[in-house]
This record gives sequence, structure tokens and C-alpha cells, in this order.
Amino acid sequence: MTCIFCAIAEGSAPAHKVYEDEQLLAFLDLFPAHRGHLLIIPKRHSDDIFTADPSDIAAVARLSVPLARVLDRVVGGDGLGVHQLNRAAAGQTVFHYHMHLIPQTEGRPLNIHGRARGDDGELAELAQSLSRALKAEMEATA
Repeated sequence: MTCIFCAIAEGSAPAHKVYEDEQLLAFLDLFPAHRGHLLIIPKRHSDDIFTADPSDIAAVARLSVPLARVLDRVVGGDGLGVHQLNRAAAGQTVFHYHMHLIPQTEGRPLNIHGRARGDDGELAELAQSLSRALKAEMEATA
């Protein structure tokens, strides 16, 4: 079975991309737990933290900082969940190392996996807004 995140990284599966470089890809979750639910993946496949290359883990962590700032500014919320799950017993459902960034609102249940597919039009619009804001954030801190 083909890894869906590898297919997204190769461009053979659709995604609402926010950021992409030679090593990483950040995109909106198609089944968001909350508005702005982002995933950061290394393009190189590894199942989980136990098999991931340390340089990929470090790159994902580095990208999470400007993405967190942009999510806070564009989406808002009362907090931000940063989640990285490993193996099925821990809740991992896609076996390709990745990190979730999930804006949280006070009083809403903490979920990592959404149940309903997001609206593609809304996801596309939000991805463009986040991508523009991320570019400005990265230029300002360069």
C-alpha cells in the first residue's frame, strides 16, 4: 500500500499546501480537528520517530515555530496543540513521521483527529492566507 503522505509529497495526491521546500511539506489536514489544523512532514519516508532521520525531525521542529506564529496570527484561538504520535497504540493513523499543529479554543474538546472532511474551498483559501503570512514571517526573521 502506498503511503498517502508520500503521494502528497510526490504531487500525486492533492493537498492544500502552506509550505514546501526540498525536505519538508506543510499542508492543512483534510479532516481537521479544528480550523487551521496543519501537518508538517518530511518528504523522505519513515514510519515514526523511531525510524526517522534526526535531520528530518529537527527540520520539522524548526518549521513548527514560524508556522505556530502564523497560525496564532491568522487563525487565532486560545492555544495551540503540537502533537507527534508514534505507532497505533499512541494514536498514529498515518504511518509517515509527521507533526500536527492544531489551534485550540477554550471550551472545545481536545481532538487530534477530525471526523468530517473540511470544505475544499475554505481549506484552499486558508492555505493561501497561511502561505502568504508564513512567507512574510520567514522574511521578517531571516
